[in-house]
Amino acid sequence: MLRLDWNMVITIVNLIVLCLLLKKFLIGPVTAIMEQRAALIEQQLADAKNDKQAAGDLKASYEEKLKTSDAESVRIVEESRASARAEYDRIVAEADRKAARILEDAKKAAEQEREKTLEEARTQIAGLVMAAAAKVLSESNEAGQSLQLYDQYLAKAGVTDESNRN
Repeated sequence: MLRLDWNMVITIVNLIVLCLLLKKFLIGPVTAIMEQRAALIEQQLADAKNDKQAAGDLKASYEEKLKTSDAESVRIVEESRASARAEYDRIVAEADRKAARILEDAKKAAEQEREKTLEEARTQIAGLVMAAAAKVLSESNEAGQSLQLYDQYLAKAGVTDESNRN
């Protein structure tokens, strides 16, 4: 049977004290360290989850901005094309106006040259008529008749300059 003696009681007391000491100085601190590490790991997991959520939100924001920027770039290109077309039309219209002005100036210059040529021709014809009249006068010696012929010819030619008589 079982006998209870002092050795056994001391051994049981020693075991109880040893368990209490182990619990207080070994298991307690190890458990506290494990709980701290578990809390740290949980905190890191929560932070990672928050960071992942923030990254997802940021990604969605960037994708939205990218879509908006694509639409904005299309709009800018269209505006640039419209502006370039307007500038092209303005330049072409200005070139047309300049060309019309140059043509008008050329027509005026041609008309002036034509008038000048006609005037020179009239003057030469008047000189030839005067020479012919002088020749006729010298042959016929009728001064009044040749002057009358000369005036008639000048009236027909449209020259009424008195300086041509001299």
